[in-house]
Amino acid sequence: MVLCTPLCCQIRGRSFQTNSLKEGIGPLWILQLYLSRLRKLPSSFNAYGGFFDIAQKKQRLKDLEDQINADPKFWDSPQKSSGVLQEKKTIESLLSKIDKFEQRIDDLSAAIELAQESSEFADEATKSAISLKAELRQLEIQSLLTDPLDRSPALVTINAGAGGTESCDWASMLLRMYLRFCERRAWSTELHDVQEGEEAGIKSATFEVNGENVFGLLKSESGVHRLVRISPFDSNARRHTSFASVFISPVIDDAIEIVINPADLRVDTYRASGAGGQHVNRTDSAIRLTHIPTGTVVQCQSQRSQHQNRDTAMKMLKSKLYERELDERRKKLDEVESQKADIKFGSQIRSYVLHPYKLVKDHRTDFESHEPDEILDGNLMPFVEEFLSQKVGVAKN
Repeated sequence: MVLCTPLCCQIRGRSFQTNSLKEGIGPLWILQLYLSRLRKLPSSFNAYGGFFDIAQKKQRLKDLEDQINADPKFWDSPQKSSGVLQEKKTIESLLSKIDKFEQRIDDLSAAIELAQESSEFADEATKSAISLKAELRQLEIQSLLTDPLDRSPALVTINAGAGGTESCDWASMLLRMYLRFCERRAWSTELHDVQEGEEAGIKSATFEVNGENVFGLLKSESGVHRLVRISPFDSNARRHTSFASVFISPVIDDAIEIVINPADLRVDTYRASGAGGQHVNRTDSAIRLTHIPTGTVVQCQSQRSQHQNRDTAMKMLKSKLYERELDERRKKLDEVESQKADIKFGSQIRSYVLHPYKLVKDHRTDFESHEPDEILDGNLMPFVEEFLSQKVGVAKN
């Protein structure tokens, strides 16, 4: 995956003084320089390819629409149609965002022109630039979600660690935090299981999340979460440390449809060998099929005609490709499972300190927030963005 990192970093770095814009009205020359950088982006998208290959996305959308309109039995299979429709919706959403982004660039240009004529419009131009920067950041974060599983729904499992009531209460706080995070992103949630604590909180909970890029954005939350606070359950008001684990797993559709593009096949015919009668040995009835993208090879010579051998070979090939797809999914799930850690000190991915100071720190990225109340109310995107950015070596502001 190729990300338009250099240009985005130029925009977010020296060329755009974000702090000065947040504090007040930035100098017009900064806005003009920022605008000149932004104008280069739409034409650069295709050059960077991957997520930003707009031409490829438009062609894929056309292919999907043709598939829907040309197949009279398309709607007969909900399992088949749902995957196609979901991909179509995702591409349409991206193209819509790109169109709006380009329109906002034009709006910023108009605002800067007005600001040059009258200082009354300078504040509006500054706000427009800050808003565009946030939209660009969202496009960049979405570009990091390249794994097909990133678009999957997710199961969130929360387990209290050792510590009795303290850990159970902490697990319930995490449950509320993630439900609020899903609510902020307009994701739907369904609570599957909750085990109540003996005195307060919960021992464990599992809920399913559906929406856009759910697993891709939630996967960074898998791990042990540590809480430091004055215990509300301690009559002596002592400081306690509690642990709880969060595990995020993708919800994978078991229906696997193997579609083989004829252009991906190399067909070789040859004369069958061995005893089999006059017809088998005198014609090129044997078939060898090679699936070029995967290198999978099957062959059949047991049937009397080339047509029969081809049909049998196709069944063999689909079976092998099906097993290959299952193996790939098993490997991905094994990778997800390997992220599990013991619920104890030293294995935490994030610490939430409420006393003697206020701090939330992610130990993988060193990203910090001094507003734990906001974080516990579901404002997790800064941590999610930092995790995804550092995962692919993208420097943030």
